[in-house]
Amino acid sequence: MSLVDGFAEVHRLSWEGYNESQDLQGQIEAYRQRYGRYPEVVCADKIYRTRENLRYCQEKGIRLSGLKLGRPLQEREKNRERLRQQRRTEREDERIRIAVEGKFGEGKRRYSLDRIGTKLRETSESAIQLVFLVMNLMVLYRRKVKAFFVAIWKTLFALVKKWSTMRTLQPMAA
Repeated sequence: MSLVDGFAEVHRLSWEGYNESQDLQGQIEAYRQRYGRYPEVVCADKIYRTRENLRYCQEKGIRLSGLKLGRPLQEREKNRERLRQQRRTEREDERIRIAVEGKFGEGKRRYSLDRIGTKLRETSESAIQLVFLVMNLMVLYRRKVKAFFVAIWKTLFALVKKWSTMRTLQPMAA
């Protein structure tokens, strides 16, 4: 699953055991076809940080989140600022990655993703896709409602401001 601008998209449903790291390059290429460019950063679990995926991302100019391979740098005076920036970037990437995990939690907690009781594979996959569709529709709904209330608030604020300036400009009758 990927999360782009708050919208969740399921890339692969599988009932067989497999190594997810094999999907990364195909998902990045699908992203490029969909959006016309490669992502700047991919925030993924540690399982995706294989040498092959790291090399692929480096060739495409994509930063793959997580710790660098090899021995970590020892903190010294000359590289202290670089290490501090690296830790800051790693924390930010982890926050983004946790949002993806949070979508699964939201699906289970609010949309019964953990209680799908269909018997056939096709109907189970359809039910899972419908849960993600509803979650994406709710993202749109919340954005529209927020925009509606922001517009009402701005209009009311402008009317109150106009009304208060009109009252101060009119002379009082004796």
